Amino acid sequence: MKKCNSKSDLNIDIEAVITSYNQGTMILEAVQSICNQTLLPQRIIIVDDGSTDKDSLAILEDIQNNPCLPIPITIHFQENRGVSAARNAGIHKAQSSMVLVLDGDDKLEAGYIEHVSKLLYDDPTMVIASSWMQTFGVLDAIVCPTGGDIVPFLSHNCCPATHILRKEIYEQCDGYDESMRSGFEDWDFFLSMLETSPEAHIGMVRKPLIHYRTAPASANIRSMDKRLELMRYIIEKHHHSYSNNITKVLLDMEAISSSRLFGWENEMIHSIKNNQELSESSNAFMKTPTYGDGGMASAVRIVSSGK
Repeated sequence: MKKCNSKSDLNIDIEAVITSYNQGTMILEAVQSICNQTLLPQRIIIVDDGSTDKDSLAILEDIQNNPCLPIPITIHFQENRGVSAARNAGIHKAQSSMVLVLDGDDKLEAGYIEHVSKLLYDDPTMVIASSWMQTFGVLDAIVCPTGGDIVPFLSHNCCPATHILRKEIYEQCDGYDESMRSGFEDWDFFLSMLETSPEAHIGMVRKPLIHYRTAPASANIRSMDKRLELMRYIIEKHHHSYSNNITKVLLDMEAISSSRLFGWENEMIHSIKNNQELSESSNAFMKTPTYGDGGMASAVRIVSSGK
C-alpha cells in the first residue's frame, strides 16, 4: 500500500467504518481512498466479518502495522454474522458525531467527505447524506439516487449503502437489522432513520463521488431474487409509515412501473421501424398484452406506430 499524504490538520468530527469479508486487495483500495480525502476522518475502523481467506487476513495485518498512514486504524475481528452486524459493531465503536459507512470493495473520490459532510453540517434535520455513484466492474455507468424524505423511500431505496450518518440519530433507532442477511438491510435502515422525526430527510450530492464495484455474483444483485420477500418484510416492519402514506406510495410505484413500460415500448417501436426482429419476450407480449396495467394500451401504440 502506498504512503498517504499527511493531512492530519484537516480532520473533522467523523470516523469511518469499513466492513470487510474475504476481500483481498480490494480493502486496500477502500482504505487508500479514505486516506486520500481532502478532509480526513479522525479514525478508520475496519470490521472484519469472519474472513477465512489467508491472503485477506494477511492484508488486514499489513494495514494494521503500516506506520505511514495519516489516520489511526482500528481493526475489529468478529465471527461471520453478516454485513448488518459488522456495520453495527463499527458504528458502536465510533466516538464521533458522524460516521462514514463504506463497504470494503468500494472506494471514494477524494472530495467525498468534504462535500457530503457539508450537507449535514448545513442542515441539522438531515439524518444521512451521500452522493451519486460511478459504477465499475461489469457495468460502467453513473447512478443517481435522489435522497429525500420518507415518502420516496417507502417505494424504493433512494440512497447508496455508502453514506455519512449522524450517530445521535442512529442511536434513536435500532441500527441495522442483523436478521436481514439476504439484502435490502440498508433500505430498511434508512427507513428507520427517517422515522425518528417528521422533518428527517436524506441529502444527496449530485456528483458521482462513490466508485461502486459491480459483479454478477454481488450481494446486491443476488438480493433481487428475493425482492418480493424482502419487500414484504420491510412493509410489515414499517407498517405505520406505509399506512400513513399509502396513496403516495402506490402512485410512486405506478410512476416507476409506467416509466419502465414506456421505455420498453420505445425500444420495441424503434426495432419495428428499423425492421429489427423483436425478442421472444417482446413477441409474447404483443400476442398476449397484459390488461389493467397499461399493457394493452402500450401494445396498441406499438402497432399503430408502424402504420
